[in-house]
Formats: sequence, structure tokens, C-alpha cells
Amino acid sequence: MIMRVVPGFIWAAALLCPAVVQAELGGGAASVAADKGRMAARMNSVAMGRYTRHELTRLNSGSVREFTNASGAVFAVTWSGPGKPDLRTLLGQYFATFQASSIATGRQMHSLRHPSEVNQADLQIQSSGHMGWFRGVAFVPSLAPAGFAASDLPQP
Repeated sequence: MIMRVVPGFIWAAALLCPAVVQAELGGGAASVAADKGRMAARMNSVAMGRYTRHELTRLNSGSVREFTNASGAVFAVTWSGPGKPDLRTLLGQYFATFQASSIATGRQMHSLRHPSEVNQADLQIQSSGHMGWFRGVAFVPSLAPAGFAASDLPQP
């Protein structure tokens, strides 16, 4: 039996199915709560003056920190603990750049000894670790509050 998909049906289905909203680098603050539920994490949010730090403690005792500016955009994410969080979700639109950089680094000799990183003018990502413990930082300077630098982020 051959099924024919009607294009209008696809659009109707897409409109009726709710999208999964998750916080991501460059995304909105309202979606940080979605990450809390998706990770089954405890969350503690603290206003830090020019920004808000949302600390999510995962079931495996790892932590993910998401930093939002006054407009509510996620300008930085840090992670540490056993097991990597879902970086595709946390990095959002920036994941492809990170993945491409990781592949390029993987082609270099002794790449297992070097952290995966992206070092561009408006995107800085570093991920490292070993079996049992991972950590990383992702930062978008153009979304950060004025005067905020990557060095202002607590080390994961």
C-alpha cells in the first residue's frame, strides 16, 4: 500500500504539536525551567546585579549553570560533573560550530589530550574531561551584560 502525504496535513500537524522548549545558549530565560524538568534537576536562581545565574543540580550531582542577561537571553552556560549534559540542547544554534571544531580537532595528532574548543570573536566554547568527570564553558560576548567577560564566569 502506498501512502500519499498531503502537504496541508503536515503543516496542520506541526501547528498542533507543541514544540519542546529548552533553554539554550542565545535562547530565552523562560526556557530555563524546561531544562530543569528535562534534566530532573533542582534549580536555584540568583540575581547577580546585571545578570541572573540559574544553577541546575542534576540527579548525578553534576551541575549546569545558565546565565541570563537583563533581557532574559542566555549568554553563557557552564557544566561540570559525571556525564556530559545534552550539549546539542544547551548550545542550541551554536552546537554545529562546536561540533565542526571538535571534528577538526579530532583530526589532529594527540587530540585526546586537548579540550574541544571554539575561540571566535562572538563565541567561546571549551569542553574537557575524562571518563567520570566532564566540564565546560560556552559564552557569547555580544549577549553578555556590558563589561562582563568570560573570566567573570565561575569555573566549572
